[in-house]
Amino acid sequence: MPEKSSIFDMIGPVMIGPSSSHTAGVVKIGKVAHRLMGETPDDVEITFYNSFARTYEGHGSDRAILAGLLGMNTDDERIKTSLALAKEAHVDYRFKSIGNASTLHPNTVKLAMKRGEDTCTVVGESRGGGVIRIRQLNGFEANFSCSLHTMVIKADDKKGSIAFITDILSHDDCNIATMTVSRKAKNDMACLILEMDSAPQQISIDYINHLNWVKRTWYIPQI
Repeated sequence: MPEKSSIFDMIGPVMIGPSSSHTAGVVKIGKVAHRLMGETPDDVEITFYNSFARTYEGHGSDRAILAGLLGMNTDDERIKTSLALAKEAHVDYRFKSIGNASTLHPNTVKLAMKRGEDTCTVVGESRGGGVIRIRQLNGFEANFSCSLHTMVIKADDKKGSIAFITDILSHDDCNIATMTVSRKAKNDMACLILEMDSAPQQISIDYINHLNWVKRTWYIPQI
């Protein structure tokens, strides 16, 4: 009896899929998570919500999210074998599904990741046509798409900090398209997200990251 074909064998690895929301967008969410983690996590719990919860196996969203977590692009030919590749990379992955989360976008996935002592939790939405939205990062409201160059800065809620950081980036001729600020409480931990038309210089990223009131800085190139 011939081996069964998967949807990836029929449509090829460009991840158009029966729905780009369930394939290409999911790869992008995984790749953003890969960037935020710094590399592929050792352990990840993947929770699919709503429409994803009902279709993630049939539409290949399980393979797509692991492909992104392995650092693949949406047109990578290895996507169709990403479950096996993740096991070869010793990634301990688990899938969960929650089919009735009325407050969440229909195509939502949550990634709870670990690598050594480092942890990161990402909630992403696949909004159609390969467009994504990272809704939450480590409990902070995020609201970025990575369609532009993106910096994420976790820092103390310090007076004048936003103006200070944007002034540094202005010297790199970085035009800021969007800015999101989320904080736990006044004078507590805050998360600043900047989407820019061009990339900042590495020396600027390093300088910001070494400020004593900055806890961590991530830079995600345009995806």
